[in-house]
Amino acid sequence: MAVLRTLASMLSLFDSEADSRDLEANRRKAVKLTAQFPTLIAAFHRYRKGEEPIAPDLKLSHAENFLYMMHGKKPEAEMAKALDAYLILLADHGLNASTFAARVTVATESDMYSGITSAIGTLKGDLHGSANQRAMEMILEINTPDRAVAYVEDLLAHKKKVMGFGHRIYKKQDPRATAFRAIAERMCEKAGDKHWMEISNRVEKVMWDRKQIPCNVDFFSASVLYLLGFPVDFFTTVFAASRISGWTAHVIEQLSDNRLIRPSAVYTGPKDQHYVPMSRR
Repeated sequence: MAVLRTLASMLSLFDSEADSRDLEANRRKAVKLTAQFPTLIAAFHRYRKGEEPIAPDLKLSHAENFLYMMHGKKPEAEMAKALDAYLILLADHGLNASTFAARVTVATESDMYSGITSAIGTLKGDLHGSANQRAMEMILEINTPDRAVAYVEDLLAHKKKVMGFGHRIYKKQDPRATAFRAIAERMCEKAGDKHWMEISNRVEKVMWDRKQIPCNVDFFSASVLYLLGFPVDFFTTVFAASRISGWTAHVIEQLSDNRLIRPSAVYTGPKDQHYVPMSRR
């Protein structure tokens, strides 16, 4: 995510329209950024492995190209369909933290690249975008289905967060999680390995039985990304590759009828304080 954040900021240096707030210019930037994110992510993935980056194939779809540039071979239709579903389901979700950060940035009449860089930095956090990475790390650490219940109960006993559960909006069910559960099941069946699905189902059950907390979009989508061959520490970058379309749409909307976003605060600290010279401190 640090690399993606830096590269997204750098892209503004190569765009002659970077500082333009014109509607059509911003639409062009939105299309370019949506195309560039998977290319950047895949290129860095291959660079990290000591391999040459792969140029996109114009005959392939957006999702197909992403997997092709990552792995060096054209994906099976089922794999491309799963990634396509991921990119669609996470494209936008109202005024979540990263989207709000992007709107706050451009509300100052800054540029789209600055807004998107703010959004990436916000998405990076464990309480937002990187929850999918942490969820998969948990599943991998559990490793076998028979360890799932004890593992989760130990987290709960020590009042630790179980990643991939709970949502500020969805208190009963995250509809995106339902969709990803079905996708993960199909992919596990196709791979002939239900190992990760069995662990996930047991974790989900114990969380509902003990706390009545449903899983969120990060939980089953983590298994989907893992089965698609994305390295675990790349999961949040894939989230960004989906959300870039939503971020840029919000940036365009904000600038279409802009007003500076300036929340007020209530001071609750001590009053009647006086300045103390440095020599007396």
